Amino acid sequence: MKRIIPYGRQFISKDDIKNVSKILRQDIITSGSKVPEFEKEIQKYLKCKYSTVCNSGTSAIFLSLLSIGVKKNDVIIMPAINFIAAYNVSKILGAKIYLADVNKFNGQMSPEDVINICKKFKIKKIKALIVMYNSGYPSNSDKFYKLKKKYKCFIIEDACHALGAEYKFKKKFFKIGSCKHADISTFSLHPLKTITSGEGGIVTTNSKILDDKIKKFRSLGIKKSKFKHWDYDVELTGFNFRLTDFQCSLGISQLKKIKLFLNKRKQIVKKYNLSFKKLMQICTPETYKSYISSNHLYLINLKKYDIKIKENFIKHMMKYKIITQQHYKPLYKFKNFSGKYISKNAEIYYKSTISLPIFYQLSSKEQNYIINKVNSFFKN
Repeated sequence: MKRIIPYGRQFISKDDIKNVSKILRQDIITSGSKVPEFEKEIQKYLKCKYSTVCNSGTSAIFLSLLSIGVKKNDVIIMPAINFIAAYNVSKILGAKIYLADVNKFNGQMSPEDVINICKKFKIKKIKALIVMYNSGYPSNSDKFYKLKKKYKCFIIEDACHALGAEYKFKKKFFKIGSCKHADISTFSLHPLKTITSGEGGIVTTNSKILDDKIKKFRSLGIKKSKFKHWDYDVELTGFNFRLTDFQCSLGISQLKKIKLFLNKRKQIVKKYNLSFKKLMQICTPETYKSYISSNHLYLINLKKYDIKIKENFIKHMMKYKIITQQHYKPLYKFKNFSGKYISKNAEIYYKSTISLPIFYQLSSKEQNYIINKVNSFFKN
């Protein structure tokens, strides 16, 4: 293979470039008419009432926590396997953070461990559960929605991997981001996600009160006058988390291709699953009738929980110019983490899970090459 195969890559079409170029030739390239247009298209796709675009998935989570009024010592529970963003913004706001253990195969937060944490630490009031759908698999959604009722807390879905994913609730399917049962959903528009705006994030909700706050926090707390275009008030302490018109133009163009992107990922998953079926050393992703994955990542799990085997596999693939990845290292292993934690299943997941390349332009030839090199490692 002449060129490196990354674990993910954005696809930018001629139409994408044409649409962005058109905005770059206009007078307004910052936040203009394309921002609300993109938000309306997101609302149509996800079937939610309100959406707000911002400059990153991290900002989307930050805006969510600000909108629900997270303050010092408020309890937030999130999975031990997670990107650092949710932890960082929760810590900045002074929240008391608890890490729940996960499913050892897919890294999804365990609803049962949330209950165990509450019992162990005698937690009576939870401000928010941050439910992260690792790799785009929205498993256990119904159980988390029941916990929301039990603890009367907010559910914030960290769906940065899950744009296009669906979950089943009482025999009906709903898109993650529809907020039929969650309070807020957040997404990332990073280049390696389902669609991209270069960098960017999305916050969705069905609450007008939360949406008003999210939009104010996004734009420095400013509320513009309806009658005087030059006048405005500052109603709260906010930030500049805005997205530009040319980024929104790219997002609108990309959203039109989302079915194409999702279908290609589904095809790759099917091919990988069939190809690795006879490999006794690994487990391939589980599938359930209760949800539809966005297939943001393709995870394989080593049956032997050995970090050395995992590292040797990553080095083996790199030797053949194939980039595999780790999603993710447990949060409690970082220097930035406060407190002592070890989660049994999170440790297993960390030692045994590897992401293989999956993206729209991954050719059949490249897929076969990856399959061949995976097989050669485990058959030697």
